[in-house]
Amino acid sequence: MSREDLRLQAAAIFSDGMVLQREVPLRLWGTAPPQEELEARFRGAVYRFQSDAAGTWRLELPPQEAGGPFELVITGAGSELVIRDILIGDVWLLGGQSNMELPVARTLDLYAQEVKGADNPWIRQYRVPISFNFAGPQTDLSGGSWEAVNPQTVLEFSALGYFFAQAHNQRYRVPVGLVLTAVGGSRIEAWLSEEVIRELGGYEDVLARCQDPEYVRELTDGQLAATATWFEGINARDVGLQESETPWYSPDLDDGDWDGLTVPQLWKGTELEGLCGSVWLRKQFQLDQGAAGRGALLRLGAIADADFTYLNGVQVGKTGYRYPPRNYEVPPGVLKAGINTLAVRVIVGYGGGGFIEGKSYALEIGSERIDLTGEWKYKVGCRTEPLQRFTSVHHQPSGMYNAMIAPLKGCAFRGVLWYQGESNTGAPEEYGRLFAALVENWRRDLSDPQLPFLFVQLPNYDTTLEGDPQPGQWALLREQQLKSLELPRTAMAVTVDVGEANDLHPQNKKDIALRLHLAARRMVFGEPITAQGPFFARLERENGALRVYFTDTGGGLEARGGELRWFEVCGPDGVFHAAQAEVQGETVLVWSADVPEPVGVRYAWHDNPEGANLYSAEGLPASPFRAHL
Repeated sequence: MSREDLRLQAAAIFSDGMVLQREVPLRLWGTAPPQEELEARFRGAVYRFQSDAAGTWRLELPPQEAGGPFELVITGAGSELVIRDILIGDVWLLGGQSNMELPVARTLDLYAQEVKGADNPWIRQYRVPISFNFAGPQTDLSGGSWEAVNPQTVLEFSALGYFFAQAHNQRYRVPVGLVLTAVGGSRIEAWLSEEVIRELGGYEDVLARCQDPEYVRELTDGQLAATATWFEGINARDVGLQESETPWYSPDLDDGDWDGLTVPQLWKGTELEGLCGSVWLRKQFQLDQGAAGRGALLRLGAIADADFTYLNGVQVGKTGYRYPPRNYEVPPGVLKAGINTLAVRVIVGYGGGGFIEGKSYALEIGSERIDLTGEWKYKVGCRTEPLQRFTSVHHQPSGMYNAMIAPLKGCAFRGVLWYQGESNTGAPEEYGRLFAALVENWRRDLSDPQLPFLFVQLPNYDTTLEGDPQPGQWALLREQQLKSLELPRTAMAVTVDVGEANDLHPQNKKDIALRLHLAARRMVFGEPITAQGPFFARLERENGALRVYFTDTGGGLEARGGELRWFEVCGPDGVFHAAQAEVQGETVLVWSADVPEPVGVRYAWHDNPEGANLYSAEGLPASPFRAHL
């Protein structure tokens, strides 16, 4: 934009419905014709300022008390900018990857009734558009708008962010703004500035490649084209879609010669193990006259990888990748009395296909539930080469920092909520220094060296579902997150008890949000409460046992749901054995008949320590740990 084209406007985030941070100086900025005399009116006060020679204006407002809505009017020579419906409250920056990004709509199995009537104009979210830029830091966002909570918009709110904001609003009775910058699959390096990345070292080659626009264009366009070609090939070769044949989704198809397969299960160990391509599965079920023609909800758990789903020949749903829950609305008129036919075309890109166990597979018609687990029939539509695993340009170092974080420099926040790490489990030992660099990087850019960072420790998850060749990587990354509490003004929500072994995206975001909010109440607002669960403090040998001491024990330690589980001890050989453990006051005594001279202990030290049950009396779980004498 040339200087002549500059007009009076504010940066994208300063728009109708915005929430500004209370009780701190407020900095706003935008563009106007160069050297323009400007005047701002806000809450009865008048502020005069001027754009600079480049056409940039900056306005600083004195600290404001919570409240609203207010209106900001900025006028120049023959032009006027009005920003309406402004609230003053607490603003939180939400960062990370898919579990922070995960919308309320993906958690309705748990919270459908709770959010059904959600309507709170004092809770608002600004979703920063997902973008990248390797040329350098941007000065403004590419778009976005503020949305207040109502029954429709709440479905697109970050679920963790929404429940945190809800608790915060109820506790302090102030408006809450959420600025969502999370992106699914993103590595922590993508959120660091180039300056910091270069200081860390080891990323020089990838930075050089990504700063070549031609490389980025070819990579992006090439990957999109290759993916499209792969799917076109499957569609062309899939026997179940050939025009000369009865489509395999048709209820008229004779599938009497198809083989049988139990659903749900992953296909490892079956004839379909390693298959890439398409597989059709069919199941018939009976309905009475009362169910005919009614709308319904079809639940197909989770499927690896993509699916196209048909009922009585009508496509009722499709999903392009493995993680989202398959909850498909069946419109009225599809179901019929008598035999109904369900057909699912599964597309497998990487050879790890199947139906994820432990999920719901059923058809719900009002209060009636038809179980769809058990024997299905299947037939291969086509086999092909694996889909190429691509490099996501969005997730390369500094790209999203430049486009999504740098434009926020100067904004005031109450604190940062961070949920990320799954994409860094391939090199967990590096995570601690990367996270420390991110905290320092963001605090410097946001001009707040004391900016609170509240982060989520990774939950329990069965990494074998991803074909993880190196079990234990999640445990190692959790250890790095635990060590990050040495950074000042940080707090961590332990979540090893609220994950889902069979789902990378556990739905229970409310408990996580409430744990983060407890931490905020203590660290940010100084409330004298127990805000975090027990943390390992020190270790002593006691006869043939080890006594473990903890901090943050609150009202005392508890073993919930029976005897303590997931404690292990090792001797001088370093081999760990399952151990017995007993709460004794604010300590835990741990021993094993297999280890007469224990020198080391660990707790919940696995990727999926499901059922780990050491808590404080306040119901906050202990963090996994390992320690040696």
